[in-house]
Amino acid sequence: MDLSRIRDIWPAMKDLSLTWPLGSATCISVLLFASLHILRGYRERQQTTRIRGPESSSWVFGLAKTLLDSATASQLYDDWAREYGPVYRVPYALGESRVVLWDPKAISHFFGRDTWMYNQTPFNKFAVRMLLGRGLLWADGETHKRQRKTLNPAFSAAAIRSLTSIFQDAAHKAVLAWDAEIGSNQETHCAVIDAQQWMNHISLDGVGIAVLSHDFGALDGKDTDVAHALNAFNSSMTDSGNMVVLAQRFPSILKLPLPRVQFAQKLNLIVGNICHEMLARTRKEKETGGTEQGDKSCLGLLLKAEQSGNSAGLTEQEVLDEGKVILLAGFETTAVSMTWALVELARNPDIQIKLRDECLDFASTPSYDDFANKLPYLDAVVNEVLRLHAPVKEIPRMAIEDDVIPLGEPVRTIDGNYTDRIYISKGTVIVVPLASLNCSISMWGPDAKMFKPSRWLAENESSQKKAEILHGYRHLMTFGDGPRMCLGRLFALTEFKAVLFVLVRNFVFEMADGPLVEIVESKGTLPRPSVVGGAVPEFSLPLRVRRFEV
Repeated sequence: MDLSRIRDIWPAMKDLSLTWPLGSATCISVLLFASLHILRGYRERQQTTRIRGPESSSWVFGLAKTLLDSATASQLYDDWAREYGPVYRVPYALGESRVVLWDPKAISHFFGRDTWMYNQTPFNKFAVRMLLGRGLLWADGETHKRQRKTLNPAFSAAAIRSLTSIFQDAAHKAVLAWDAEIGSNQETHCAVIDAQQWMNHISLDGVGIAVLSHDFGALDGKDTDVAHALNAFNSSMTDSGNMVVLAQRFPSILKLPLPRVQFAQKLNLIVGNICHEMLARTRKEKETGGTEQGDKSCLGLLLKAEQSGNSAGLTEQEVLDEGKVILLAGFETTAVSMTWALVELARNPDIQIKLRDECLDFASTPSYDDFANKLPYLDAVVNEVLRLHAPVKEIPRMAIEDDVIPLGEPVRTIDGNYTDRIYISKGTVIVVPLASLNCSISMWGPDAKMFKPSRWLAENESSQKKAEILHGYRHLMTFGDGPRMCLGRLFALTEFKAVLFVLVRNFVFEMADGPLVEIVESKGTLPRPSVVGGAVPEFSLPLRVRRFEV
């Protein structure tokens, strides 16, 4: 091993100390720890097949800081796959290399072993536990299997069927509010709204009532701590990119008083208090022979699991943690997806008109089964939004034991030989770039980066390579696959369709700053879209809405 590479990081650490909250002494301590960690792990990393990949000029940060930008990352993953083959390595922080899977057979192998042979990375485990506790997003192996088995009934088709009207009611509240705003603008007969803010309101109230039997009142203008915490946590990345990258290698950095860490702790406390209050109320109702409504909700099913007394049941703390997971995951992912849907409809008026025509020709209050089977173009639009704008951009996992990953297509190694399998040593981090694969030309054809709902209506456009990737929902990477395939996908799809159905029947959407306005994504786990230099600075994503008139 070339020990001079360790010496190379001292100048960079000196620069980093200028932005580190606790000064250069802490940087030096981290450096010493990093050096020992690198030396200890060197032999294990050498055992992984020496595959090719991009080079980096920074040994301290590798390409990790570049990959924090989701839009840049998606394009780079695609470019690297074409240059280096279906499996390649990417240099990360402090000499670590991550293995990126692009090969369908390799991805299928990986998903089949997720939670067992491949676990959450130490950073993800630490961060999720700090924010949401030891719920489903934190768990691996047998713990994950037990928790998921307990939660499955709450997200079955039967359970979601009874929640459909709740999602529609939330959308109708937004309709009333927008109508009132349009009515106050007699000259223009339209209103400019912040699409992201309104989708946040709809999603928060919908998931609050459907899951926790709690109305946050966001659509009624109620100012709540949870709304502030959710928006502040997910719409800002105030910490240095240096810190984010290093924390992924040394999770204990998250114990420092960083702004984003403080947001997470505040959010954990607020959401935890709400879930605790709702659980206490439901327990009391059950004890006093009150309403049985809670038994039909996700909250009621969690309580049943807690009280089951068998090995498959949940502890009291796990019930609380699962409530936090469901609230945060259900709020954020759907809010982002619905925002992107309105953006794409505003950018593509022909598609918007076609969708509106289908919705207007249907009954005004579709059932769950109607949304699932009888509105094909709505289904196509929703699928295309989820394909082109996956809320979760990638998933990293760490191998907890050695593995051999088979490949559908041979890859050339550093020494020039070709191999149809790669050896992965314990401790190696594997990355599956979900968003980039969703937009891959090799998987989805030459128009893969276009918003084209019609692709979901043409059977002959399904490529063999795409079909090989997943056995899950419509061959999309968006919901993942295997043991960790998104538990709430039916919940998300139903809410998404119900809200979009109501809104597009009632309004016409246009980009307030014109169809060619630049839209960027924020940095973070679940990036949000926003316009660049919009005419309404206080709005992250201004849309012009006007009442649809027949």
